[in-house]
Amino acid sequence: MPDCARRAQFVGCRNEDRGVEIRPLNIADIKLLVPQIHRDARGFFLETYRRDLMSAVGIASEFVQDNHALSVEAGTLRGLHFQLPPHAQGKLVRVVRGSIFDAAVDIRAASPTFGQHVSAILSAENWMQIWIPPGFAHGYCTLEPNTEVAYKVTDYYAPDCDRGLKWDDPALGIEWPVDNVILSSRDRLHPALKDLELAFVDTV
Repeated sequence: MPDCARRAQFVGCRNEDRGVEIRPLNIADIKLLVPQIHRDARGFFLETYRRDLMSAVGIASEFVQDNHALSVEAGTLRGLHFQLPPHAQGKLVRVVRGSIFDAAVDIRAASPTFGQHVSAILSAENWMQIWIPPGFAHGYCTLEPNTEVAYKVTDYYAPDCDRGLKWDDPALGIEWPVDNVILSSRDRLHPALKDLELAFVDTV
């Protein structure tokens, strides 16, 4: 395989059979992945994960668990969630049915983008994925009924380390695209950013 195919199909050097584009976001550590989809009369084919190509663009983490969530109602909001060290999680998120508004907030105290967020629309039509490294609070809101989200994580679920951030904290400036969200009782109780226990003090 040519060197460019090994290293950088994501960033403009791709062969005619495979490739994924990286779209820049306001926080460089978060990566939006746009796959190359091969379509014909039968349907389509795409690669949703390749370790060598992910490593080439800085997603070198080992994934240890795959999660799959169904949200029956449009307007279901899950988040904003994160896990504390030593079980902090990176997430590679995609949608297999329906669509979501996905958001991630930088909660790394030493980061120049602390408290800022990025967002993207992920759907079963565009097949985009978003990589969210440890040190970010993550959440999403479903835009269609019966939306299914699948994501890979870099550490196991650890209840003792499970935390959250208030989804509608005005300090975050997230413009969620629904008026009446459906929340779990747990997600209603997360603290605002100003009250958050800062755990990622040495992470940038």
